[in-house]
Amino acid sequence: DPKFSAPILNVTVPVSRDAILTCKVHDLVQYKVAWLRVDTQTILTIQNHVITKNHRISITNTEKKIWQLRIRDVKESDKGWYMCQINTDPMKSQMGFLNVVVSPDILDEPTSHDIIVQEFENVTLSCTAVGSPEPTVFWKRERQSKPLTIDNKESYTHVGSILQIPFITKNQAGAYLCIASNGIPPTVSKRITVVVNCKIKSLIKLKLSLQMYLLFEQKQLIDVYVGLMFKIFLVNYWMRGHPDFINKDYVLGGNYESEVDADGIFRVSMKLVVQLEKPMDFGIYKCIAKNALGSSEETIKVLRKNKAFLLHKT
Repeated sequence: DPKFSAPILNVTVPVSRDAILTCKVHDLVQYKVAWLRVDTQTILTIQNHVITKNHRISITNTEKKIWQLRIRDVKESDKGWYMCQINTDPMKSQMGFLNVVVSPDILDEPTSHDIIVQEFENVTLSCTAVGSPEPTVFWKRERQSKPLTIDNKESYTHVGSILQIPFITKNQAGAYLCIASNGIPPTVSKRITVVVNCKIKSLIKLKLSLQMYLLFEQKQLIDVYVGLMFKIFLVNYWMRGHPDFINKDYVLGGNYESEVDADGIFRVSMKLVVQLEKPMDFGIYKCIAKNALGSSEETIKVLRKNKAFLLHKT
């Protein structure tokens, strides 16, 4: 009677590769070898004939002793038990397992996207990953120097598909990385930017000199620079008025340069060049910026030298 020469070795292959299951028999004589899919009880091959309509399956044999079932372009659905069967009475059979591994993938729809939130809101970020084996998901800040704050504790990584940030502050704004790994390369990640709307913070700088007390002659050309740092920008402008600021008007022109840093903070530089030609060119200049959460302004006084006044922030 025919017998199996060796057990069928279990096989593990990545998705889209080819898989080969080998069944070794001896003394087959007039008997036949068949391959079946166990879970569906589907006959795949009998001797050299392919029975299934699955065009990815083929069969080869060497001297009717080594029977190899080949599955091309393996899919995740091919995972399972396969049986090599000899049609003796009673039937003889043995099984081998095909394990199909899939590198991780982050699903776009259930996973969080870039968001804009108000400062001190509770923020929840989610990341859904699939693969085989099941991927491990962890979070970290894109900038390695900045830790996560979880349950009032700082950590540079957080394991889990959900990242909760209670009472978020502007310092927690920026890019977060959701990373999925299951040991099957490549590891994948998704970048999620969290923009935190907060009140405007102004950083005034006088490019004229490091001294606070500066005197000006008429006809002198000066420039004034104000840096603004905030999360969401709506409008900014310059105004000019007299010391009592009862009579005031908008100042046209000015140079406005904006950028977004790695933490998602908008920074706007407001520069105004003033030609001190007329008495009305002296007085008070205000740089004003507004966003959805409020406004901020800086006041700079430009007065004549013969009046011994100064340029300063009030």
